[in-house]
Amino acid sequence: MANNNTTRFSDRVENYVKYRPDYPKEIVSFLQKNYGLYTDKLIADIGSGTGILSQLFLDNDYTVIGIEPNKEMREKSEELLRPYQRFSTTSGTAENTMLQKNSVDAIIAGQAFHWFDRGKCKIEFERVLHPGGLVVLIWNERLSDSDFEKEYDLLIKKHAIDYVTVDHRNIHDTDISAFCEPHSVVLKTFPNKQVFDFDGLKGRLLSSSYMPTEKQNGFEEMIADLHELYQKYQQDDQITISYTTKVYVSVFA
Repeated sequence: MANNNTTRFSDRVENYVKYRPDYPKEIVSFLQKNYGLYTDKLIADIGSGTGILSQLFLDNDYTVIGIEPNKEMREKSEELLRPYQRFSTTSGTAENTMLQKNSVDAIIAGQAFHWFDRGKCKIEFERVLHPGGLVVLIWNERLSDSDFEKEYDLLIKKHAIDYVTVDHRNIHDTDISAFCEPHSVVLKTFPNKQVFDFDGLKGRLLSSSYMPTEKQNGFEEMIADLHELYQKYQQDDQITISYTTKVYVSVFA
């Protein structure tokens, strides 16, 4: 991952922890039933951030190694996941995980693969995985179906710094298939959502690395626009953001 990509979330850690969506619990049973990913398997969470995806597997009694180059996010994951004895972290990257050869049974990446150097990290994934190991790439893809969601997306595009460049939706099914070749890829989707009051919606917006912070130009105008949008669509002082959680699975046999 490029150096600026490893540091761009450093000043957003608290919002990231509080306001980023979790991942559906059904992902674990799907991987167990269809791929035999049971709790005796060792998982490496690449780009583990504050540990949102790691916690999903830790809650189901897996052992997880978090690989996270961003110091602030990695330290927050260590703080939040301290009660889990089966969690550890290292400051490696997707391209240089610091893991031993053939040492893990599965690689997972939540909301992170679009930051990776695909050529280099594929070589690294093949090095650290056991033969027949899994690569599981996961995104919560925000929907723009409702009138609110459509206008919220327009607000992001209006105020974002580099949204068009870094949006994970620039990664398509064909990109995933090309990365995993010659191995096949299966896509499984799950519904997901978040319900916010205004402060929650504001925190969710500010958790994205491409939005202005309080110290940057355009912040006040952005928050004013967000408040106006919230007042237009809120019901009982709540607003819903819907997602499709995409889970791409490939067996690197």
